[in-house]
Amino acid sequence: MQMNSKLNILITTGIYPPKIGGPAQYAKNLKEEFEKKGHRVSVKTFGIENILPTGVRHLWFAVKVIPQFLKSDVVFALDTFSVGAPSVFLGKVFGKKVIIRTGGDFLWEQYVERTSKPILLRNFYETEAGFLTYKEKIIYSITKWTLNNASRVVFSTEWQKQIFVPAYVMDISKTSIIENYYGPKEGVFETDSNLFVASVRDLKWKNINTLRKVAEKVSQAHSIHLLTENLTFLEFMKKIKLSRAVILVSLGDISPNMILDAIRYNKPFICTKEVGIYDRIKDAGTFVDPLNEDEIEKAILEFLDKEAYERAKERVKNFNFTHTWEEIAEEFIAITNSAQ
Repeated sequence: MQMNSKLNILITTGIYPPKIGGPAQYAKNLKEEFEKKGHRVSVKTFGIENILPTGVRHLWFAVKVIPQFLKSDVVFALDTFSVGAPSVFLGKVFGKKVIIRTGGDFLWEQYVERTSKPILLRNFYETEAGFLTYKEKIIYSITKWTLNNASRVVFSTEWQKQIFVPAYVMDISKTSIIENYYGPKEGVFETDSNLFVASVRDLKWKNINTLRKVAEKVSQAHSIHLLTENLTFLEFMKKIKLSRAVILVSLGDISPNMILDAIRYNKPFICTKEVGIYDRIKDAGTFVDPLNEDEIEKAILEFLDKEAYERAKERVKNFNFTHTWEEIAEEFIAITNSAQ
């Protein structure tokens, strides 16, 4: 495959616009950037698969994407299990390059949802391996096979890579890092509002009940509004523009888009310390232990203090790193040409 050749690219993703979520936006923007460069791109996503049981869902998706697989030079799968497993399987069958871009951690998310244990992602594989159900052990085994049989595995952070490589006994030489999208600043949007945007999916690992508990305590003495509803992307960005701050206290987040969106809008943010992009954004925000309610409360109260809030605004305003979709697409193509 020549470096400058035009490719037939297939992107497999569990969600795609109009559905909302980070992977949906990632797939959409990656497709558009590849097409700008003259590549031919198709996207296959879940439809009826969403209501099918695990296993049947994977088989149905695999059969559905065979025609696109046969026409593709390379497949980019945007998760490690739902579309990742069937994509890698078909890659083996048809001799196609399949590059996985990891998102979150499906197994950890499922485990926390089932058990309600507040297990931090970085501790999960060390402390909970002996407590997995039979189904969860199957998910682990499939994920391990998938990661070790992909042509290349792309992480967005070194943090997640350091968790996954030992947990799934991966060949580190077949891994790469492509950082998430860091867009240019959109302007400075002043506000007198006490709106804190915390719009996330209502999942236990997002730790939203802890945040609601803290916000309720703070609201006894201060007028604040905590927004936790899951919004469309455009509605979400409007709320950020109007907000005082963005807040995320999940038990583990790899490269959270809501924090990166806050940075683009120069909005101060409170973020979990359990985040993959900490080294990149550590000087731009305020970070808290997601299991420490007192820390979260202290951070919110600081953002209600005028002088402390001005300092927070200055920190995020001074962050100017960018990583464009054009750069991301070029990095994917470079990996495609070097992958076995």
